[in-house]
Amino acid sequence: MRMLLPDSGATEALGRALAATRPPLAMVHLQGDLGAGKSTLARALLRALGVQGPIRSPTYTLVERYPVPGGEAWHLDLYRIGDAAELDFLGLDEGSACLWLVEWPERGAAALPAPDLRIRLAQAGDGREARLEPESGAGRDWLAALEKSGRLQGLPAG
Repeated sequence: MRMLLPDSGATEALGRALAATRPPLAMVHLQGDLGAGKSTLARALLRALGVQGPIRSPTYTLVERYPVPGGEAWHLDLYRIGDAAELDFLGLDEGSACLWLVEWPERGAAALPAPDLRIRLAQAGDGREARLEPESGAGRDWLAALEKSGRLQGLPAG
C-alpha cells in the first residue's frame, strides 16, 4: 500500500490510523533516511495508544518503553549501533512487548524478530511517501483492517 503524506499532520494521521487498527502483537520496521518521518509516525501511533507525557526519541537510549493497552510498546532507534550484538544488552528478550516500533532495523540484522509490517518512508517533494508492506499474516490482516476502517480517507494514494 502506497500513500502520499503531504505534511506532518498526514504522517500523524497515518500513525493514529495504525494505532486504531493494530493487532494485539506486532513488530513494525520503520525504514527511511534521516528526516523521513519515522519518529513522527512512531510518536503519533504511541500518543494514539494513550501514552501520556513526553515521548522521547530513542536515538541515544536505543530503546524507550511505554505502557499501552495489552502490555508495553518498545520504540527502538538502532541508528547508532555498530553491531547487532549490541542488542543483547538491551533486555529485548524479556517478551513483555506487545508492540515493537523499530527505526533503522537493518542495523539490527538477524538479532530482531521478523516484522509483521514494514513501513518505508521517503521524502517526496514537500512531503513524504509511505509504503506499507505486510511481512506476515498479522501484517496482512492489519493492512486489511486499516483499509476497511476508513481512517485513511483524505490521504492520497501514491
